[in-house]
Amino acid sequence: MVGFKPTDVPPTNCVKVVGAGTAACVADLVTFPLDTTKVRLQIQGESKSINNVASPKYKGVFGTMVTITKTEGARSLYSGLVAGLQRQMSFASVRIGLYDYVKQWYAKEPDTITIGGRLLAGCTTGALAVTLAQPTDVVKVRFQAQSNLTGVSKRYSGTIDAYMKIAKEEGLRGLWKGTLPNIVRNSIVNCSELVTYDLIKDALLRQNMTDNLPCHFCAAFGAGFCTTIVASPVDVVKTRYMNSPPGLYRNALNCSFLLLTKEGFTAFYKGFMPSFLRLGSWNVVMFVTYEQLKRALMLVKKSRESS
Repeated sequence: MVGFKPTDVPPTNCVKVVGAGTAACVADLVTFPLDTTKVRLQIQGESKSINNVASPKYKGVFGTMVTITKTEGARSLYSGLVAGLQRQMSFASVRIGLYDYVKQWYAKEPDTITIGGRLLAGCTTGALAVTLAQPTDVVKVRFQAQSNLTGVSKRYSGTIDAYMKIAKEEGLRGLWKGTLPNIVRNSIVNCSELVTYDLIKDALLRQNMTDNLPCHFCAAFGAGFCTTIVASPVDVVKTRYMNSPPGLYRNALNCSFLLLTKEGFTAFYKGFMPSFLRLGSWNVVMFVTYEQLKRALMLVKKSRESS
């Protein structure tokens, strides 16, 4: 047996919520440079220069990471990490931690959970999580898009400054900018990610694979690949719209239309490779950590109750 053994008692909802938020933070710490790379590639072409200083041209995943490191320093790959961790604690805790509970709630019978019920649960927890955590996502994207080149004035000096400046300059609505495309994006992500993980894991267990790390790894990797294909177009629009200054786009649909007419259909898949590398690795780290944390927390709970 690899890792903690499955516990006799199923994990409680509280354990799932805490475990999901913590596991997502661990996954973010590991994969954040790939996420920053994805954002930079997605917004490339949105503006040709900043403060009359030419923006560097990014080419490919590792080429972009090397360019950012050379021109701005390695720390820039983790720009927005604080907001990212804040986002995961409030976001993943809801969308992943409450998924099983909502899935059971939609089920007509406890032992009969349909694909439709799983999809509804994914949409529900995804939309609820976005509504709660949208300000942290806006700040994270703004920081990741912010260039740290010499001679370029930064939009924000820190996380708190970003929250305050956005609220002051754009109003409270600015902190919830892009909520609709983000709800659409995360409903799609949640459905494809959690439902695909669920289905692949169930299929592997039916093939007599043990419920341990190799099973979780395979299911998580498959979920990451499917999610990237489905969610990339919405993710690009979300990133462009949330990072845009006031007045650049009327709404998310206008952003999509301008992106299509000015840059072509392939623009919707800008940053696909870093998206896949990020989502694939993020899913693997998150789901493996999440499964192990649930078991570890239940063992701690059991030992405390027996002592």
